[in-house]
Amino acid sequence: MPITPATATHSSSNGNAEAILLELVDEDGTTIGTAEKLTAHQPPGQLHRAFSVFLFDERGRLLLQQRALGKYHSPGVWSNTCCGHPYPGEAPFAAAARRTFEELGVSPSLLAEAGTVRYNHPDPESGLVEQEYNHLFVGMVQSALRPDPEEVGSTVFVSAGELAGRHAKDPFSAWFMTVLDAARPAIRELTGDSAGW
Repeated sequence: MPITPATATHSSSNGNAEAILLELVDEDGTTIGTAEKLTAHQPPGQLHRAFSVFLFDERGRLLLQQRALGKYHSPGVWSNTCCGHPYPGEAPFAAAARRTFEELGVSPSLLAEAGTVRYNHPDPESGLVEQEYNHLFVGMVQSALRPDPEEVGSTVFVSAGELAGRHAKDPFSAWFMTVLDAARPAIRELTGDSAGW
């Protein structure tokens, strides 16, 4: 992981992982404190900052990832290109670029902000709750993927029509349609009307 002012406090000199802290926010997205990641997701959930990334290829197809089976939250389900949480003090844009590289081994091109969305999605499988103030980003992927198998089980590029069929038969994350619908205006601006998003 690249060491930045935000990530320096989340790395230890002996290589052991420390507890991951998330930024707690109010309904306007103003930071009000921090909480340990798992604690923030315990019912009823604590509202915290998150991000979701949607990357497309030159044909206007969306890159989906299947979450690795070893993940504690929503393992094995399909979701948007990348999602996660900024470290306290880390800008959402920087976190989105950092985490996309960590998970998929690529740096997004033309990454742009696409608004925010607030939601409350319980996950019936894990019993955890997503109470998130989510920053949305859209961009392009223009190099070969190198997914981290501890994070990503599989990847696929889909057209808007292919997504509809896949969503009808495959398990997707509880938050997927909420973040996709909120990002659609920016997605259409990036991909053009002919892509069908």
